[in-house]
Amino acid sequence: MSTVLVTGATGLLGSALTRRLHLEGFDVRILRRRTSKLDLLEDVVHDIEHAVGDITDAVGVAEAMEDVDRVYHAAARVAFGGRRERAQLLRVNVDGTATVVNAAVRMGVDRLLHVSSMAAFGRPERGEGVIDEQSEWQRSKANSSYSTSKYLAELEVRRGIAEGLDAVIINPALMFGTGRAGTNTRRLVDQVRSGRLPALPSGATSVVDVLDVVEGALRAMEESRTGERYFLGSENLSWSAIISELAGAFDVSPPRFMLRPRPAMALAYVSEGLGRLTRSSPLITRETARTASRSYRFCNAKARAELGWSPRPFSETAQRLAKEIG
Repeated sequence: MSTVLVTGATGLLGSALTRRLHLEGFDVRILRRRTSKLDLLEDVVHDIEHAVGDITDAVGVAEAMEDVDRVYHAAARVAFGGRRERAQLLRVNVDGTATVVNAAVRMGVDRLLHVSSMAAFGRPERGEGVIDEQSEWQRSKANSSYSTSKYLAELEVRRGIAEGLDAVIINPALMFGTGRAGTNTRRLVDQVRSGRLPALPSGATSVVDVLDVVEGALRAMEESRTGERYFLGSENLSWSAIISELAGAFDVSPPRFMLRPRPAMALAYVSEGLGRLTRSSPLITRETARTASRSYRFCNAKARAELGWSPRPFSETAQRLAKEIG
């Protein structure tokens, strides 16, 4: 089996992907920072090779790619704090991806799979119509700084393809998995589980199990043509349905109140202000309030047809999380 490099291997998706690659018999090398937590890899941490570095360090990334056949680039920063997060998002997601692409071209890797996001499709001001791989990016207030950074990161991958790199892109929906407490969607799961979620957002989005994203990534790496991108989402659900499904799985009551757009934005202003005063993460930001108050629909037909990808319904994911988290 070939040697593969995984960036972002200590995160929600990267750890699940690393574990699956190891189980499939690949020689797996991960690129991680010296300070990275390894708790999500504890069962395979001694069975994989570690390259210590940062995706923005050209020398370290090139060294990590020595004798590597394929690269899964899953490293990214996820934040929705508005302008104060923008510089860091651009540095990690855009400059970091450019560094990885440059190294892949220079080191002659066989193929690179870039983990993007459904956010990179862009979100129109109005949530009308269906969004998929053919949707064109639109400048919109509905696009967060994170969305912009992932869109620009994809342009770096496109540049690499123009320079001769064999690369493919996946665009996962909102991923749910056990993950690490207090991070990503696990934070929402824990709030629902403990009854600390005060209200239901009024919008809708697309969700997917992280294990299905891993399956889609493997299929895209093996079966897709150069330059293709695939949306990996299971179901389009209202936030009310998502949270009610999680509450049912954990046998708790969901919030009774719906947080409408204007109150959500007002709460975000207050929360951000308190966050600045206390130097802590706000409960809700204007970007999350804006996104969670709108409804978007996505189509996964391409991944189903071309990759034979068949994700599980969110109800199964919720039951899995309840079983694994307890």
